Amino acid sequence: MDQNNNENYLLLKHLVKDFHDGRGNIVRAVDDIDLSINRGELVTLLGPSGCGKTTTLRMIAGFEVQTAGDIVLNGKKINNVPAFNRNMPMVFQSYALFPHLSIFENIAYGLKLRKMPKEAIRNDVAMAAQMVNLVGLEDRYPGELSGGQQQRVALARALVLKPDIILFDEPLSNLDAKLRIQTRTEIRRVQQLLGITALYVTHDQSEALSISDTIVIMNNGKIVQTGSPEDIYNHPASPFVSDFIGNANFFDGKVSGSDEQFLKVSMLGSEVHIPQRVITDDFQVGEEVSLAIKPEAVVVAPGEGSFQGKIEVSSFIGATTEYKVEYADGFLTAIHPNTHGEVQNYRFGQEVSFSFKSEFFRVYHK
Repeated sequence: MDQNNNENYLLLKHLVKDFHDGRGNIVRAVDDIDLSINRGELVTLLGPSGCGKTTTLRMIAGFEVQTAGDIVLNGKKINNVPAFNRNMPMVFQSYALFPHLSIFENIAYGLKLRKMPKEAIRNDVAMAAQMVNLVGLEDRYPGELSGGQQQRVALARALVLKPDIILFDEPLSNLDAKLRIQTRTEIRRVQQLLGITALYVTHDQSEALSISDTIVIMNNGKIVQTGSPEDIYNHPASPFVSDFIGNANFFDGKVSGSDEQFLKVSMLGSEVHIPQRVITDDFQVGEEVSLAIKPEAVVVAPGEGSFQGKIEVSSFIGATTEYKVEYADGFLTAIHPNTHGEVQNYRFGQEVSFSFKSEFFRVYHK
């Protein structure tokens, strides 16, 4: 394959991983997945705990042997290539630094194993330290650094190896909220600056949305949707994705009519008109359906309207306020932006009406 070909740089073909659970049963952790990753792309495997994302990453790294299927890097099958020869360093959530080695020695560790000349090691470590803002800290030890700084050391240690692919296994899980945002921004900046191919595992939706070129949603060992962050968020292909990526509200409904402009659905004793341009499947009049809508597409207002409810919880979160609204059939969540001059706070127990931005409805077969 042409070394300059950016497409299909890493291919997973019918990849399967089975484990024995100790009671004689076989558990399928990864179930016949196919995935193509382009050179220079940051792809995130996103899903709940136990969905198979970390097992997939470990097979790519060579830490686990696949039960079936192939891993192909730049046109060459690497199924039997040991981990230390794959040039795919992994950045772990635990940092995995050597506490008795200085920051310089930690970053240089892999280069020393490769028996590189001392001058080349000094130059490469200096460049990596500069890229991740560690200049001046090279003589310190990991215990003298913050969690965010330690994670940047782990990133620099991977970068100096000039990897074919860099792997991230929930690297920010041990950091507080502010450091997570800072460090993920740093990871994305360096990845784009160097054009490195990266595979990133997380269960944090906002993390995946903020740094990825492509998101791969996994559930029960399978890939359930692949696409850009915008596509995944705005066009979830299933109720699972709607719930996992957008914390959607769900309603039961029945198709009451359809024309060129709208799909009409009866729900909560009323009828909503959903633009046909956002409908991705065929629905029959009279069909029972499930509707999903994101909290930010629910509008809460004072007074009476088509749908009535009562504020159960009001949570001010700075840029937004989140409401839990009780209505006749249950609860829904609404998120309102706190735009300057337009802030309207509703109190616990207050009677309100609510409506929907109907173009954000997603309709699914039951």
